[in-house]
Amino acid sequence: MVDFVQVWNWYSREQVRKALLQFAKNREVVSVFSDGSYGKRPDVIMYDGDILQAIAEGTVAFHCSVERWENPIKLDVGMKKEDLDNLRIGWDVIIDIDVKDFDIAKLCAKKFIEALKDHNLKNISIKFTGGKSFHIGIPFESFPEKVNGIPTSKLYPELQEKIIEYLKFYIADELREELLSNWSISEISQKSGKSIEEITANEILDPFKVINIDIFSSRHLFRMPYSLNENTLLVSLPIKIDRLERFEKEDASIKNAKVEEIFLKVVEKEDATMLVIEALDWWSKNKIKIEEPISQKVKLKKIEKGKKIPDAFFPPCIKRILDGLSDGRKRAIFILVTFLRNMNWDLEDIEKTIMEWNERNKPPLRPNYLKTQLRWHFRQDRNLLPPNCDNKIFYEDMGLKKECEECVKMGVKNPVNYPFKFLKIMKKKKKRK
Repeated sequence: MVDFVQVWNWYSREQVRKALLQFAKNREVVSVFSDGSYGKRPDVIMYDGDILQAIAEGTVAFHCSVERWENPIKLDVGMKKEDLDNLRIGWDVIIDIDVKDFDIAKLCAKKFIEALKDHNLKNISIKFTGGKSFHIGIPFESFPEKVNGIPTSKLYPELQEKIIEYLKFYIADELREELLSNWSISEISQKSGKSIEEITANEILDPFKVINIDIFSSRHLFRMPYSLNENTLLVSLPIKIDRLERFEKEDASIKNAKVEEIFLKVVEKEDATMLVIEALDWWSKNKIKIEEPISQKVKLKKIEKGKKIPDAFFPPCIKRILDGLSDGRKRAIFILVTFLRNMNWDLEDIEKTIMEWNERNKPPLRPNYLKTQLRWHFRQDRNLLPPNCDNKIFYEDMGLKKECEECVKMGVKNPVNYPFKFLKIMKKKKKRK
């Protein structure tokens, strides 16, 4: 039985209502009652009195839309995608970690946060759901205004799905290792409430059979930050990322919870651009494979054998990158691996070179990040080309404009062409002599 005195005590705090109202802007907001039933849809909260009135009518929790709408009241059941796209002004990525065990949820949240930091994200939020798990959020302001010429506001839910599936791929092996370093498979089975057969594939632990990450459809609702959880009466509490390890459920009790953190806070605009690029690139090559069981070891794709081009013939931009970088290190991995594969380098030599290169970076990238990137590249059937020399994001923004100009002077459009052009010139000079 819900203690409505506690419910009233929580929502009677002015700071709580203020936080709810700020987050509710441009969102559909729906009341949830003690029996788990939902109020009318669509609905909104716009004024302080709306919250108090809802509580007086038996509301325990508030759930809101992942999407942001020009006018949420115009929403209707059965609306066409085109009409929803025109009404939608934005959407946030909410990574909903669905697992019964609090410790497993905490470990998984930590891995997702590390992955987002690896992709240069600054706008990372996390909140306790008030139940057993966490929501990780990326605000809409993190994404570029357009992707491939299409307004990003119109790319929901498909872009969200690609980002989440890519992040799952990115952390899968590391998450499996972390789970198995903390618990045995039988312990994980017991903690998650699933049989060993349910959480393994080919006798290998599949972390995303232990943990479900839902892909939201349009008009999906999630529990608002600073709302109570209708089942536990714990607060759906935003927390600082560095507090995650120490966080306990008791911190989210009505007695202990405080309104301190902003969920989906924007620190820097368009900081998820790199994440979008990598997610779309991964999706275009792996979308058929995402349902396949995870193998314990990557089956390396062999490149066509040819004569290995020595580094003495590399273009100035590649030589400069190999000296080590302080900016653009993650973009540099893509350039280096694709370039070296096209130079007929063995996969073992590429890995050794990348690892040695990373030691010259200031600061070095995390070894697990490098391994994940190499694993992805080595799975590819064909040799991808590095970006062309005129690609501003991949060269000029990395401080390599001067080096690229030398390639352009030789009539080279892509770094891969430089060694062959250089060798051709050398042969001509030799003939003349």
